[in-house]
Amino acid sequence: MINTKTTPDIVIIGSGMGGACVAYGLAATGANILILEQGHQLPRHANNRDARAIFQQGFFRTDERWYDGKGEPFGPGNYYYHGGNTKFYGAVLMRYRAEDFDGVEHLEGTAPPWPFRYDELEPWYQRAEELFNVRGELGADSTEPRHSGRYSHAAVPDEPAIAELRARLKSVGLNPASLPLGIDIEAWLAEGQTPWDAFPDARSGKMDAETCALIPALKYPNVRIESGAEVLRLIPGRDGHTIVAVEYRQDGEVKRVSAGTIVLAAGAVRSAKILLASGESGLANRSGAVGRHFMNHNLTALLAYDRRFWNDSVYQKTFGINDFYLRSDAGDAPLGHVQLFGRVSATVMKGMARWAPEWLLDLWSRHSADLLLMSEDIPDPESRVTLDGDRLVLHWKRSNMKAHGLLRRKMTERLKAAGFSLTLSRPFDRNTTSHQCGTVRIGNDPVNAPLNADCRSFDHPNLYVTDASCLVTSAAVNPSLTVAALALRAARSIREDFGENIL
Repeated sequence: MINTKTTPDIVIIGSGMGGACVAYGLAATGANILILEQGHQLPRHANNRDARAIFQQGFFRTDERWYDGKGEPFGPGNYYYHGGNTKFYGAVLMRYRAEDFDGVEHLEGTAPPWPFRYDELEPWYQRAEELFNVRGELGADSTEPRHSGRYSHAAVPDEPAIAELRARLKSVGLNPASLPLGIDIEAWLAEGQTPWDAFPDARSGKMDAETCALIPALKYPNVRIESGAEVLRLIPGRDGHTIVAVEYRQDGEVKRVSAGTIVLAAGAVRSAKILLASGESGLANRSGAVGRHFMNHNLTALLAYDRRFWNDSVYQKTFGINDFYLRSDAGDAPLGHVQLFGRVSATVMKGMARWAPEWLLDLWSRHSADLLLMSEDIPDPESRVTLDGDRLVLHWKRSNMKAHGLLRRKMTERLKAAGFSLTLSRPFDRNTTSHQCGTVRIGNDPVNAPLNADCRSFDHPNLYVTDASCLVTSAAVNPSLTVAALALRAARSIREDFGENIL
């Protein structure tokens, strides 16, 4: 066992959205901050913009294996780099709708209310949008909640083919609205004519956790990062109340570091794993809820074909549709959100349809509109992360699939009315865990939740959890901005611990 020589005030585990935003929020305090990151900085590499390397060869995927409830291994879509999974994200930085915080009745269950309402988080959403230089516009989406400020940059423009698609969808009664995006589109395209969705970014235009939060935090001399540091467990003190050390493996050696405050932000699945591995019944687990209520969104790729439609777009991902978000046009319960994928070329499609020749996929792709359908995954205590020895087991219990099926049917109908006579659809499976959330949720009662509303453990007052595991519900929009807002808010609470009462 190797002990570090210096003792930081704060250890942050993970440099994804939740960890990087806490580091950013605390850097100016002068506190000695150590970030432990399992991965390394993503280098510049030709494969960063090579669709064949990314989607067909899996160049960036790890050899990590998780197990499902039947004991079958699978390769999760987790990435370990400075900035975490945001290095590959689609950069959609959308707020939860105000109604998502109130509790939502679905066709097959209820998404519970949060311990606070939208207005409590709104200032932190605003700060997160400013931090990530979000490009967007207000006024086109009737579900958009109140904003205290405006986007500092105009929305990313539609390419000609996508402008035509937007007009077609408007003609059949839908209301496409520009997506709020964390992308410097000029800088991105200057590096290569590719989409950004699912393409890794080596600091070339995508507004991810590394670029916007981690790198600025590391400019402070009191903030440092240790790469290649896989956290194994947390060590409680003799009183069982205080976390006194973090145990991690680096370069084949097991090390420990102590700190006054621990911030866990390793991702919803791995944060649950670390807590469960840290004691006989886990840590922060008086409620028994650690690892439970795993959510991952119900996602389906919907590709629509019209031989008259010529899709020569490069990036494509500029608008979304929320006509069915709060209720369907037939008065049903909420169904979900729709947004464009990044451009799905034949090379990208080949990664999902390996049996098909690429020339045939190209014939489809050149005349296709590519949509992502997203419905809420309702929290279920039996949908959970457990450990079987060293194995990480993910028991994902899908929910709300009736609503998701209705969303697919309604969008298919509208696309056909808009002239897209053929559609292909494919649901995402367990290998796509990019929207994982909910395993260490916040709440007002320690009987039901591991964390309070500030993301602080009820059981261990020097422990915070600030990644997507703290989300009470998944809503039906991309979770990144909500994670950033909650992490910035948690940083305020930690600053108060250090005697700085700063909003």
